[in-house]
Amino acid sequence: MVGRKEEQGELIRMAESDESEFVAIYGRRRVGKTYLVRETFEGRFAFQHSGLATGGLKRQLAQFFLSLKTYGLKGRGMPKDWDEAFALLREVITACPFKKKVVFIDEMPWLDTPRSNFVTALEGFWNGWASARKDILLIVCGSAAAWISKKLFRNRGGLHNRVTCRILLNPFTLHECEELVRERGLAMSRSEIAECYMAFGGIPYYWRYLDKRFSTAQNFDRMFFAEGAPLADEFVELFSSLFRLSQLPRQIVGELAGHLSGMTRNDIARALGISASGKLTDALEALSVSGFVRRFNPFDSGKNNQVFQLVDAFSIFHFHYLAGRRPADENFWMRTVGSPAHRVWCGLAFERLCLIHHRQIRKALGIDGVYAECCAWHHRAKGASQDGAQIDLLFDRADNVVNVCECKYTSEPFKIDKEYDAALARKLGVFRNVTKTRKSVHLTMISASGLIRNEYSSRVQSEVTLDDLFRE
Repeated sequence: MVGRKEEQGELIRMAESDESEFVAIYGRRRVGKTYLVRETFEGRFAFQHSGLATGGLKRQLAQFFLSLKTYGLKGRGMPKDWDEAFALLREVITACPFKKKVVFIDEMPWLDTPRSNFVTALEGFWNGWASARKDILLIVCGSAAAWISKKLFRNRGGLHNRVTCRILLNPFTLHECEELVRERGLAMSRSEIAECYMAFGGIPYYWRYLDKRFSTAQNFDRMFFAEGAPLADEFVELFSSLFRLSQLPRQIVGELAGHLSGMTRNDIARALGISASGKLTDALEALSVSGFVRRFNPFDSGKNNQVFQLVDAFSIFHFHYLAGRRPADENFWMRTVGSPAHRVWCGLAFERLCLIHHRQIRKALGIDGVYAECCAWHHRAKGASQDGAQIDLLFDRADNVVNVCECKYTSEPFKIDKEYDAALARKLGVFRNVTKTRKSVHLTMISASGLIRNEYSSRVQSEVTLDDLFRE
């Protein structure tokens, strides 16, 4: 298995525990939660079931009953509610001969249909029976991470503090994607791997569509733009499955895709023409927990100015290229590569790539042992006599240094000329004057192809390259 060594080790530790354990695995859809569990235990389950994406209580119970029969239940009729279903599950577990009885319930949020009392029945199963034993490992998964957080982690009822192990499964890093590429025999350079990452992030499910017979550009056309492309409608399916009861998360993501530097909660509410109510708070929480959006406090600002920023690469790619797209064009990407529009997208996507790999940047700068907040900053000019400035990535360090990062994605080493040097000087000047920071301000250049040394490059205190982003 590529990656996931730490998460797999945690699952094995839970399986070797002398107590019953309740493990919750959560993360964005397609990130590999089910694959992790199945690869770790290789079919050694006392019981396994996956919730249905659609269907009410009766259909969910019917499928659960079929799973029970698959794992040995005999002589029982279909349960009429979840209390009866979990009672039958106890019979199946009791009859299992394994020393540690691994119970895996995948996509658990889908089982919790309206008025089904599923959570109450789960509470009775765990508190009233399973937790009192020493031999049960209950593993639950869910792509609807907001449900996992609300119903399990922040439960104020009988399931409060009952989860004994939480595993957040993050997307792969560039390093892990490179391992995946090599394992699958794909002949790709690091710049090609980076471009794929900028389009669909570190989601293993998407990487499996890359075919080694074709170039990267050909693969993009096959995956997204050709007739019947498998990922052309992925965004709609993704959000329909994660947020079935509300269109608001999808609307928020669409708005954030047009404001990649981020928006405050009030800005989002005004843009969507809604009130900054609890529904907006819940939707933002759901997007944050699911990994689509990150929240941060801009440099030198109070907690009330919290900004929400879209970080999911596939969502950004969707709104840039796929939303409202023209009819299928099998050669769209090959015709677009190298165009001004493509270069604009590369620049924006590379900034997001750098943000996602902020830990690797810290290591490259030698500050991974220093507390540093990764944030952004911008200043709107007030009148023609003032300069505005925007910094999409900076590190506010505890050792009284601020690294202001400039991210440049070019196929050739980047050259700072007189005009760009003047623009950098203005940006740093505005930052110092407006923030009144007493910290040392260091300019860090993050470039895909390196930096050309000339009379203007001395302004740069530190440099990070694409190879640095591929570190573990």
